[in-house]
Amino acid sequence: MLNGFKDFILRGNVISMAIGLAVGAAFTAVVTGFSTAFITPLIGLATGSVGDFSAAEFTVRGAIFPYGKFLAAAIAFLITAAVLYFCVVVPMTKVQNRFTKEEEVDIKAALRDCPRCFSPIPAVASRCAHCTSEVEPDPEALSLAKLPVQR
Repeated sequence: MLNGFKDFILRGNVISMAIGLAVGAAFTAVVTGFSTAFITPLIGLATGSVGDFSAAEFTVRGAIFPYGKFLAAAIAFLITAAVLYFCVVVPMTKVQNRFTKEEEVDIKAALRDCPRCFSPIPAVASRCAHCTSEVEPDPEALSLAKLPVQR
């Protein structure tokens, strides 16, 4: 029983996930600190507050609603999402696109029916293999297969 647990823990993807979670938590702390130290006071100055609106609240019938904390958390979330998107997702997408091989087109995969005998023939065929009648190849299939258009 313990051997199975050891194998599970030492599996590469579990360790990578644990490292990713730790780095994500540290990154969130940095973004939250940046938001609290710089962004929140700037917004407070722009809106006429004393400079920090994270302590802003309103009271209704004795119930206190600290909406400033929510705004600070929402700003931290937006900054985190923007930084992750522009610094991780966009570069990784570019790297993946660079190394992705273009899929080869299977010329025989696209089929159509012969207009004379209604047997399935390749879309790029110029003659039916079943009834030997001449047919016009599909121009779209020819362009996908990078073959010259026949006239």
